[in-house]
Amino acid sequence: MEKQQIMDNLRAYIDYLLENSDAEHPMWNIEMVRSGKPNKWNYIDGCMITSVLALYRITGDEKYLSFADSFMGWFVNDDGSIKTYDAKEYNLDNVNPGKNLFALYDLTHKEKYRRAIDTVRAQLDGQPRINAGNFWHKDIYPNQVWLDGLYMAQPFYMEYETRFNKMMHCDDSFKQFENVRKFMRDEATGLYFHGYDESRKMYWADKETGRSPNFWLRALGWFVIALVDTLEAADEQMYYEYRRLQSMLREFIDALLPWQHESGMFYQLPALPQQEGNYLETSGTAIIAYGILKAVRLGFLPQKYKSFGEKAFFGTAEKYLSFNDKNEPQLGGICLVAGLGGADKRDGSIKYYLSEPIVKNEAKGVAPMLLAYTELI
Repeated sequence: MEKQQIMDNLRAYIDYLLENSDAEHPMWNIEMVRSGKPNKWNYIDGCMITSVLALYRITGDEKYLSFADSFMGWFVNDDGSIKTYDAKEYNLDNVNPGKNLFALYDLTHKEKYRRAIDTVRAQLDGQPRINAGNFWHKDIYPNQVWLDGLYMAQPFYMEYETRFNKMMHCDDSFKQFENVRKFMRDEATGLYFHGYDESRKMYWADKETGRSPNFWLRALGWFVIALVDTLEAADEQMYYEYRRLQSMLREFIDALLPWQHESGMFYQLPALPQQEGNYLETSGTAIIAYGILKAVRLGFLPQKYKSFGEKAFFGTAEKYLSFNDKNEPQLGGICLVAGLGGADKRDGSIKYYLSEPIVKNEAKGVAPMLLAYTELI
């Protein structure tokens, strides 16, 4: 498929998704669709609306802003309270949609979005922390830090502190990244383990290091864009911290790139390419593509890295972007969900990560593909 054809297909794809979705019925949220439950405030939709707002910024097409405003506006009440959102869950995933409130406030000037920003920010004041200072991933996962949580919370936290709180807690955000490097980075490969349990009590945690046993691609992707988006939200006045995060980003990308498949994609378990049942996975690859392309544009990575992001994007589209019998676009190869712990014994093993369902048209793959697309155009 020609590159321009891929780009045209993606443009048709986003239109198809938006025409068939609203706040109560997002067709891209396969987890919610499968559950049969009413939609609620969640990070999956948050990622999708981030991509829709990026499309608006790059194209100027009002339909994208209108959709994002309508979608997020359905959840946000005039007083800034948010339907279905409960801060007392202390779930970092629920901070992620809050990033879109900054853009919507700037673009629409609706005060309800400014009030809702404070509603989400208040959660972080009560968010439990490990002794070293990092936020727990969720209240139901005590003493645990997941790579996912860095992306879910830190860009919002940094933007709030920079814009509205005189940079009061920006150093707190920076220290949480430093702790993740200290506790979760593998010295041999430079890759990061999915989770860390400070208490060492979880069945998936190494009794000496507290780390989960494997590198999971999407978690690595989340960490890439946690670094990029937090840097974007930070102020260069944080001279040392700003450059330290850039150094961490480049160090991590340099550790990831040796595992890039010749197609441009990465495996679900990126450091185990020969593992039986392992597969080239869409969401993590697309997130990394987006992160690299954005980091190059913003000057956080040298220009030479751009080709790696492009290769990841077009390789994913070549393998997994297609049309069904009804001529409807679809994106496959997406790991539906993966986590650690809980009643279903998610033990972080090779077998576990390769057992989770692989689906099509799910926002955790679709949104980063669209974000990478906006970087390319």
